[in-house]
Amino acid sequence: MSEVRSADGTRIGYETQGAGPAVILIDGAMCHRGAGPMRAVAPGLAPTRTVVLYDRRGRGASSDTLPYAVDREIEDIAALISAVGAPAALLGMSSGGALAALAAARLAAEVTDLIVYEVPFMPEPARPAALAYTAELGSALGAGDRDGAVTAFLTRVGVPGPAVQHMKSSPSWEGMTAIAPTLGYDDAVMGDSSIPAELASITARTLSLAGGASPDFLQWGARGIAELVPGAELDVLDGQGHDVDPARLAERVNVFLSR
Repeated sequence: MSEVRSADGTRIGYETQGAGPAVILIDGAMCHRGAGPMRAVAPGLAPTRTVVLYDRRGRGASSDTLPYAVDREIEDIAALISAVGAPAALLGMSSGGALAALAAARLAAEVTDLIVYEVPFMPEPARPAALAYTAELGSALGAGDRDGAVTAFLTRVGVPGPAVQHMKSSPSWEGMTAIAPTLGYDDAVMGDSSIPAELASITARTLSLAGGASPDFLQWGARGIAELVPGAELDVLDGQGHDVDPARLAERVNVFLSR
């Protein structure tokens, strides 16, 4: 494992696989190098790319510096790009895709390509529920209630109550509560769940993806990004959901990056 210091001194732990132009993989909520989909995606990209797996601040081998701001996470990505050799491509999943898109908008020429999978931006009628989650999450984190914060997140993403109770007695629960404060980071990245107007300034080649078996709102977000970002492509992976098959995703990303 390697590490790089971000602009505010935060230590960002990362590792690389393969060789070639860099692609940085950006996880969503509750995920990091040791827990999440990106490690399974990496081998499919490594034959032609330097694949960068990293722990977002407050997770895994990375440290944290308060107060949090989305700009600090973008500085983390900039530090990684500098460490592995600029420019780089970004691949973000779920709320990590929102962070990747904001980074592409603000880092401009440092980002050659942007690929996002199912960023959960939502149409206006669905946003009150997102704001209610923000309030519930903020209340739990403000009270230091990490169990409550994780429970709010799992409920928000559709995990049934009995399953949440079962998870609380599993070995994985301690790992989730350990990074519970970072749920607030992902929530900040998502804003009010509308698609940020600044994405229209992205100059990187962009591919916005969704799964054909996913709920309509996830496909809505993918379409909206493709419509807003100049020259962006939209593709729907048949039969896939939010828990996308890593080999299918890597295959589609390779096709896009190779053009």
